Amino acid sequence: MSNRLDRETSPYLKQHADNPTHWQPWDDEALRLARETQKPILLSIGYSACHWCHVMAHECFEDGATADLMNELFVNIKVDREERPDIDKIYQHAHQLISQSPGGWPLTVFLTPDEQLPIFSGTYFPRDLFKTLLVRVDEFYRTHRNEVRGQGQALKDALERMTLPMGDQPATLTAVPLEQARSRLAESFDPDYGGFGHAPKFPHPTHIDTLLRGWRSSAGAAQPDLDSLYRATLTLTRMAEGGLYDQIGGGFFRYCVDREWTIPHFEKMLYDNAALMASYADAYLATAEPLFGQAAFETAAWVMREMQDERGGYYATLDADSEGVEGKFYLWTPPQLQEILEPEEYEVAARRFGLTRKPNFEGHAWHLVVAESLQDLGAGAALGAVSARLDSARRKLLEARSERVHPGRDDKILAAWNGLTIGAMAKASRALGLDEPLDSAERAVAFIAESMWANGRLSASYMSGQARHAAYLDDYAFLALGILELLQCRWSTPQLELARAFLDTLLEQFEDPDGGFFFTANDQRALIYRPKPFADEATPSGNGVAAQALLAYGHLLGEQRYLDAAARVLEAAWPAMLRFPEAHGSLLRALRAFLEPQTFIVVRGETGALAEWQRCLSAGFNPDRMSFVIGDREQLPGLLAERKPADGNIAYLCEGMTCRAPMRTLEQLATALGTASE
Repeated sequence: MSNRLDRETSPYLKQHADNPTHWQPWDDEALRLARETQKPILLSIGYSACHWCHVMAHECFEDGATADLMNELFVNIKVDREERPDIDKIYQHAHQLISQSPGGWPLTVFLTPDEQLPIFSGTYFPRDLFKTLLVRVDEFYRTHRNEVRGQGQALKDALERMTLPMGDQPATLTAVPLEQARSRLAESFDPDYGGFGHAPKFPHPTHIDTLLRGWRSSAGAAQPDLDSLYRATLTLTRMAEGGLYDQIGGGFFRYCVDREWTIPHFEKMLYDNAALMASYADAYLATAEPLFGQAAFETAAWVMREMQDERGGYYATLDADSEGVEGKFYLWTPPQLQEILEPEEYEVAARRFGLTRKPNFEGHAWHLVVAESLQDLGAGAALGAVSARLDSARRKLLEARSERVHPGRDDKILAAWNGLTIGAMAKASRALGLDEPLDSAERAVAFIAESMWANGRLSASYMSGQARHAAYLDDYAFLALGILELLQCRWSTPQLELARAFLDTLLEQFEDPDGGFFFTANDQRALIYRPKPFADEATPSGNGVAAQALLAYGHLLGEQRYLDAAARVLEAAWPAMLRFPEAHGSLLRALRAFLEPQTFIVVRGETGALAEWQRCLSAGFNPDRMSFVIGDREQLPGLLAERKPADGNIAYLCEGMTCRAPMRTLEQLATALGTASE
């Protein structure tokens, strides 16, 4: 037995290819080896940008004595959680049941050699404790095999019960979870610094989405829900002005270790930035607050500059570490700024970013946050001149920072995360009136269609010229919804057909007859159980996003089977939504779309004469409205074929299943939209 990770494409697995630990990938050969030797499996799950994964690797897996012990007692399997979310999801759930505590990465799970049932689990272990644990797990397994097998089977049964219906499904879906979620989020909201809960503080974009949509839905009421708008916008403001946001290069870090949003965990994940870009674009449309538009714009710029492959796909992550130190790439000292900036630029930048105050990071360094407002900086001087100096300083600092040793980048292209980013770039394009994010998103769709879609099936991951691993629920659902956002900016019938194919595959390969979608397809290799996730995790719920997409495409195309499948998702998830509504933001968004008639607008006409209509329909925050501006030469499928072109522009407006007479002028459409929103 030897280390086989040098044959893999995952950058995370390749990081461990030179370890003295005899790592195996999760494949038939490794599982057969465990069965033949009857050695338990030591499963280690992580990802390339994970700081504590690097620490444990250095302390344990690169240490010769520790590796010898691992090789003697176990078959050691290393998994990239981004590449195999199915394995990660199962054993994260198992760890939570075993330890009654949250999971995380690195995840360390000891498994039986025959059925891969958990024996014991944990996350990060320091070297001495880990070595002791290796011996004790081996000894316990050798002397208590029947007990281990029995406990493992009981755990498997508990996991399988998680996919069964939870109590009675509703005769009628209602708005009760939407109302409960508002109350729960109010209880966990931090009124001083925004966000939800205490340190460590995560951004929770699905919570922000729930609040913004709840406020917008109440806009015509006698008492609009201004509290929800306040909670969403305060959170977005504090995050954008704090250390969660990269004040020089744009984009967001993973989370902050403190309540005040000052010091982050410095990894940058594509999915976090996609979700937050969409949140800031929505908030900018809702409020016209320049800070929100700036955050959406700069995050989109960061994605295009640093995270997009020349062929179009988006990369997965940036590491937290550079030169072996977490955050080093992003830290500054006053002398460094003074060397780069002109004196008047330094004066503004130092005050703006807090360098006139005590260091906020170890080693007498500063992680930049917004310490003074532009208004305070501009007191007694022209605000425009101060803003220009600050912009100049930021450009110079970004250029100087680009000369530093960069954090490692994981160049995997993941279908699901690309789906989130495609949708976010389209939203940013619409909110900001810019073509560049839209062009970027279209390139990503083209890459996926060309390189990750073949014979009616999608691959989950692409790296080094290879598309690998059968796609999961999230891959199909996130891409279908991302394309829907794209179609509202710039119509493409081939993209529509691609999204339809994704949804059809979900119905054929992933749907549970009891309602909802399994995470894996019918023909994917069976693991110890088949998850059917409803709750949002680090990314939105695949079932929630699938329901959103099915409802939208069902109405757009007149596909009743899509609408019925979405209803089955909501009915299957109903008990979970009632129990923990705030944890099911993606499903709440689908529930709102199911309960409240959505407005669908299709405009047909000559392409060159549609720009003003497109601008009108893109204005404002209208999450219950979808609009599609389509040239008159397009051959359209389904119900769309009935939205026929005419002499000049023509608009078709439907609310749920009720449609109005076609409209020939933009004024007619604007009037109709005004009455539709009342």
